[in-house]
Amino acid sequence: MIRRMEDLNVAGQRVLVRVDFNVPMKDGVVSDDTRLRAALPTIEALRAQKAKVILCAHFDRPKGERVPEMSLRPVVAPLADLLGVRVGFAEDCIGDVAQKAIAGMSPGDVLLLENTRFHKGEEKNDPEFAAELAKLADIYINDAFSAAHRAHASTEGVARLLPSGAGIALQREIDHVTAALESPNHPVLAIVGGAKVSTKLDLLKNLVKKVDRLFVGGGMANTFLAAKGTEIGASLCEKDLLGTAREILDIAGAERCEILLPVDGVVAREFKAHAAHRTSDLTDIKADEMILDCGNATVDMLADAMSTARTLVWNGPLGAFEIAPFDTATVEAARFAAERCSNHGLVAVAGGGDTVAALNHAKAADDFTFISTAGGAFLEWLEGKPLPGIEALKA
Repeated sequence: MIRRMEDLNVAGQRVLVRVDFNVPMKDGVVSDDTRLRAALPTIEALRAQKAKVILCAHFDRPKGERVPEMSLRPVVAPLADLLGVRVGFAEDCIGDVAQKAIAGMSPGDVLLLENTRFHKGEEKNDPEFAAELAKLADIYINDAFSAAHRAHASTEGVARLLPSGAGIALQREIDHVTAALESPNHPVLAIVGGAKVSTKLDLLKNLVKKVDRLFVGGGMANTFLAAKGTEIGASLCEKDLLGTAREILDIAGAERCEILLPVDGVVAREFKAHAAHRTSDLTDIKADEMILDCGNATVDMLADAMSTARTLVWNGPLGAFEIAPFDTATVEAARFAAERCSNHGLVAVAGGGDTVAALNHAKAADDFTFISTAGGAFLEWLEGKPLPGIEALKA
């Protein structure tokens, strides 16, 4: 059972909140404030209870050195605009500088600390550094699911030194992913795409034990097709993993999970935008052709699977969606899933960097039940791995 913010008496307290402010920047200016907006509900809830809100986060990879270009100071102004209140800034995240800034706070004030990764103790989860963070506050709240897979001082170490709980954004993430995998409405369909099987072995092995049907798309599907004896021409294929692909197929069979693979493909002789291409049955792939997307028959098959599913978990694109026209299958499948969510009650949860980009490209993301921007943490959760930042919040 994970402790939540509402389980703690935060009224009038100094509350250290781990947020994800590792935001995109261009020329020193925040270019996408999605992660800032995600933190607003927790910040506003704490302010409503007159807590002193002390925000800590990392930015980029300074590797324990003070790198001016990796300061969190540029976040202050856009965060203040979103909150509609002044946001203070401390030039360090521990020590006299941070303590003095906190001492000057009034109830309801918001303070952002400098990049935690300016200290080597952060990524090492150094007990002394965690203790320095703990000195700053009475209560700790983790609201950064995207960093929960890292056992760092600001995500795991300090959580064990203070009364701690999950913030609103973190709670929402956990609730949606748990509902999709741990207590879903069946039938459950998973869509897993991307280039390589090797990057998603743990994910596939976990999902076949949890879902009713698993569609494998993208370049990784080629390895499964080859493992079943299909000639795939010059397509991307991890030949050293053919045995592993067969093992996953065997596990799926034992778990009564139906594996769905492409039945046709869009093929080309060049990997470039608008290359000459054709849609081919999988029995007719030429030796010099590459499968770069799923064909119409495969999209229809996937649509049929989504029509009977009550829960959908999606990670990874179905083809080389970055280049037209090999984005077609991903776009069509995403829009069909979005329509099922809007009009037929499908619960669809998706996540992972390429996945978010692909669903945004398809203009389908807004209609999905939940889109996780947590990247690696979302993937590790789907793989069934314990996340240190979450484990530290368990009662």
